[in-house]
Amino acid sequence: MEMKSGHVLAVPYPMQGHITPIRLKTTLTLTTFIFKSIKPDPSGPISIATISDGYDQGCESPYTVHEYLQNFKTFGSRTIADIIRKHQTSDSPITCIVYDAFIPWALDVAREFGLAATPFFTQSCAVNYVYYLSHINHGSLKLPIEELFAFFLSVSGSYPAFLEMVLQQFTNFEKADLVLVNTFQDLELHEKELLSKVCHVLTIGPTIPSMYLDQRIKSDTDYDLNLFDTKDVSFCTSWLNTRPQGSVVYVAFGSIAKLNNVQMEELASAVSNFSFLWVVRDSEEAKLPPGFLETVDKNKSLVVKWSPQLEVLSNEAIGCFLTHCGWNSTMEALTFGVPMVAMPQWTDQPMNAKYIQDVWKAGVRVKIDNKSGIPKREEIEFSIKEVMEGEKSKEMKENAKKWRDLAVKSLSEGGSTDINIDTFVSKVQSK
Repeated sequence: MEMKSGHVLAVPYPMQGHITPIRLKTTLTLTTFIFKSIKPDPSGPISIATISDGYDQGCESPYTVHEYLQNFKTFGSRTIADIIRKHQTSDSPITCIVYDAFIPWALDVAREFGLAATPFFTQSCAVNYVYYLSHINHGSLKLPIEELFAFFLSVSGSYPAFLEMVLQQFTNFEKADLVLVNTFQDLELHEKELLSKVCHVLTIGPTIPSMYLDQRIKSDTDYDLNLFDTKDVSFCTSWLNTRPQGSVVYVAFGSIAKLNNVQMEELASAVSNFSFLWVVRDSEEAKLPPGFLETVDKNKSLVVKWSPQLEVLSNEAIGCFLTHCGWNSTMEALTFGVPMVAMPQWTDQPMNAKYIQDVWKAGVRVKIDNKSGIPKREEIEFSIKEVMEGEKSKEMKENAKKWRDLAVKSLSEGGSTDINIDTFVSKVQSK
């Protein structure tokens, strides 16, 4: 029997950190507003379809997370169904929906058309397991679990709107055909086994362009879509190429994290004692200490508004990564073998930082000042020195390299990720 070709409709949550890892060679949906904002190249390698979240022209008045999610469900369900119908009479009808776990209602749309449905989790197995336990206990953990999991919930009661969003990921996920997670098996072997007890988990990470790792897909050199202005950034790499090996501290806090003015001042003071490349978004620049940008020695350090992070982390000049510990950044650092200085801000980041320091032993977490509630400049500077040149620096660098080697192994032919992707493709084709 001839096996039919599979066609996947990928539906990410409309945020950079969720669009980036869903990089399947498929039809990718973007909300109408994001599509208009970034104007993707129609001749690019990804087929793009637009859906509505109810805010096609943007939103002039504030809305709550709950309101946004409700509108996204109402309008998104309708417009995804339209895309499926459009392809039903084509040579390549859609056979599967891979949807961001933040939007579990996409499973109902898939089932309406008899399609395979697969949620994609953009956070670690460990974090997902904590959220799952919290979900089945109605938002509060009452089960005795390991210290690592309890640590994650040390900010219990914070961000109730976000808690609602992450817990709803598990409202129907046991009905999915498969569950995809952006991690690799050797990195979270025990945690993957725990999650596998409640669903059919396939670890398919790291979702980083092939040419940076296994190099099996020569055309796969970069993330295909970016929501931020990426022009005039090539000088980041050019500048790094002038710096000695392992000499630069790379500082970046992702696309969402916001530091207050005091924390920015403490951070600026600390990194000024090193050669650094610091990504400061437009919205954060005003928080820098007055005159700071004018005092930066361009021969030694650089402040930019955006950086090509894959190119930066793969550059031999980088000695460590001072990071907020978002999962994409954490995975990128581990798979490039770059040790980390962890400064987590919220949600899954404290747990990722815990793993970076105590489980993967590929970095240190900056200690928080009890009085001010933020990391002070002395602690930030001390942590950077620990990773760059301290007693355990060599061990952390060796561990970081070990995780890179295991990431490449997982993606290579016969590796765990390679096998899991084949399993997923077989499921899509046979549905």
